[in-house]
Amino acid sequence: MSNSERSSRASGAKSAYDFATVVRRAVLLAILLALALPVSAQNWRGFIPPTVAYDGRFVLARLYYGFYPGWSYDWPDMEDNLNKILHAVTAMRPHPNPASGNIFRMDDPELLKFPVAYLSEPGYWHPTDAEVEGLRRYLAKGGFLIVDDFHYDNEWAVFETAMRRVLPDAEIERLPLSHPVFHCFFDIKSLDVPYPGNIGARGLRGEFYGIHEKGKPSRRLMVVINYNMDIGDYMEHSARGFYPVDPTNEAFKFGVNYLIYGLSH
Repeated sequence: MSNSERSSRASGAKSAYDFATVVRRAVLLAILLALALPVSAQNWRGFIPPTVAYDGRFVLARLYYGFYPGWSYDWPDMEDNLNKILHAVTAMRPHPNPASGNIFRMDDPELLKFPVAYLSEPGYWHPTDAEVEGLRRYLAKGGFLIVDDFHYDNEWAVFETAMRRVLPDAEIERLPLSHPVFHCFFDIKSLDVPYPGNIGARGLRGEFYGIHEKGKPSRRLMVVINYNMDIGDYMEHSARGFYPVDPTNEAFKFGVNYLIYGLSH
């Protein structure tokens, strides 16, 4: 074999080796990045952590739905930061690490053990018949639902369609500032709170609605609805300084009041 042939083969082998090395490194990098993703980014692909075992301590149940990852947005930082506030300002002693397993399907019988549930991004919520029946049962047995993180008419339409499947006779009414849910722990002074970020800076303000038992405002509030609002996002980023202090504080007040109301009614 001539020197030129040896050189050509060596060059070809080196190129093949270099290509294989690049491929292996790319595959390894992709695996490492996938493992490094927060669990919440993978949940919508079908992975849900095992739910926390009920032991009497408070856990905010986050509701799962399929086809869109919005149910997991702000998780688990929202829950962790809200827990810190509960420890600091109330006599409640919530589960120390619920966010590792506070996610429930709406038709999971275990959900009935947890009195307050949180539904994120309902503008993309298209429940199955089993989930509709499960959530209806949860509310009928005394469960309290917090609906959060959606805006604009198209998202409201999706939410209302789904909610009317759960509660066909529901009266969805705008809540006045005088409603007890806004005064059961913190005395909230105003409902004029901007949506977080640029949308709020451009003028979008929160609106607060509710569904009462049997459609009567004198009865128990079963569902509180934060429309054009995302208190979860405020709470998630509270330690990062993403948003102004005042609306962030108000978001925690809403969150704590909702929990206290749900546990006491």
